[in-house]
Amino acid sequence: MAFDFLVPVADKVIAHCELLPSQSLGKKIHKHTKKDGLPVLAMASIAIIGVNEARNAYEKKAEALDISGVRLELYKLMVGNWNSTILDLGDVEPGESVSDTYFVVKEVVASLIEEDILPIVIGPTQDLTYPCYRAFDGLRNMINLVNIDNRFDFGDQEELISSNSYMSKIITDQPNNLFNFSNIGYQSYFNSQEEIDLMQRLFFDAYRLGEVTSDITLVEPLLRNAHIVSLDARAIRASEMGMLNNFSPNGFTGREICAIARYAGISEKLAVFGVFESENSNQSFQLLAQIIWYFIEGYNFRVQELPYLNKEAFTKYIVPSDLEELVFYKSNLTERWWVEVPSILNSYNKNEMPALLPCTKADYVEATNQNIPERWFKAFKKGLN
Repeated sequence: MAFDFLVPVADKVIAHCELLPSQSLGKKIHKHTKKDGLPVLAMASIAIIGVNEARNAYEKKAEALDISGVRLELYKLMVGNWNSTILDLGDVEPGESVSDTYFVVKEVVASLIEEDILPIVIGPTQDLTYPCYRAFDGLRNMINLVNIDNRFDFGDQEELISSNSYMSKIITDQPNNLFNFSNIGYQSYFNSQEEIDLMQRLFFDAYRLGEVTSDITLVEPLLRNAHIVSLDARAIRASEMGMLNNFSPNGFTGREICAIARYAGISEKLAVFGVFESENSNQSFQLLAQIIWYFIEGYNFRVQELPYLNKEAFTKYIVPSDLEELVFYKSNLTERWWVEVPSILNSYNKNEMPALLPCTKADYVEATNQNIPERWFKAFKKGLN
């Protein structure tokens, strides 16, 4: 069983927990320890996993990521008004080959998904997104992947998988379960024009850093539809991460990235959350811990809602357009919005239910002015391909 390969949480972290107040996360999380072994999975909601694998780093790491440092900062934080049971399953150590490590990560993540437990994966390199994606093989088709990253990470298709090219492998590898890929926070000067053109040809979504920081709510509909969210910490500005050498002066602030993490946690579809590419500094450990805290906070405010399940809980709006009538739904509880896609796409919907796209109130207002967001047309085209 894949869980047999998990290494217990470090003794120094367990010892540190003894000094923490009873309201801290360190006292509430059920941990994998040398003394007690793995915690019971039954009734758990979230599981934290560290992965000590960096051999496929595009830029070789000077030192191993101290995942215990992240844990020490996370455990210090106070528990919110939460009902979820959280586990810390320990770490996956490097296998004989990188593919061996990938296999263990894939099997552990798949087992957790089957148990309806959401894994939070912490690792040094973002290529670990690949085994997290492969964990859905045989479990779920048509996966939506969202990367929070200043790069698209396509790389060279002929290149071996790395933290800079793993997306090419996800797109081309069989079985191809990827329905949509979205990037949040890319910076044009880090991406070739060929990569930007490829995003458009494949009808993928991409939001530049400036767009997102101007209105952080733009990303909520993307995250609401995501099954996997992969965060590259290099999307965060260097000053927020303790002035680490491989980080850019431009990027998300700590407040912005925590808000995005909270949106991700709220998404009821999301099944895997990954945090990658950090380096060792006390400030970076603190920020990563706070990102995870906000993700868990969002998870605990999840609301299972869909307009067709409970019509009385939604307000319906009909907007005539040149395409055809657009039907919007607004939740009376959360004030989230959806739009019903045109019937041309519904004919490709095997669920025999009208297909819905998450959207914002601003999208509705734009539609009343006959301005249809480009990403809707992408969704329509994708459904026809």
